[in-house]
Amino acid sequence: MIKRLLASDGVLAVCSFRDDGAHLEGYGFMPDEMLRALTGFAHEYKRIVQGNQDQLSMFTQMRGWTPPAGWIVRGKLLTVCSVANMVCVVENAEGHLNSIMRELQELARS
Repeated sequence: MIKRLLASDGVLAVCSFRDDGAHLEGYGFMPDEMLRALTGFAHEYKRIVQGNQDQLSMFTQMRGWTPPAGWIVRGKLLTVCSVANMVCVVENAEGHLNSIMRELQELARS
């Protein structure tokens, strides 16, 4: 099911993981050990984002920050996008982040 994300322009890899961080599946143009490392990074980063959003909501008393709808870490050449328990790596020159995030959100709901 998550393989369909690889058809999106610029997507180099996609992985899914359980709530405890265990790697479920990964596909793309990376070795298996890198896909597993991506899963570990995504799980830990998700936990950081959730904690930061909880604090932001608490300190500002503004609604709508939690639960997190996803996150993006953008580098010079590559971007990592994640929604729920799915993560993908996107080549910046080729990818369209808005459409990729929408696709991740659809996959997370199914």
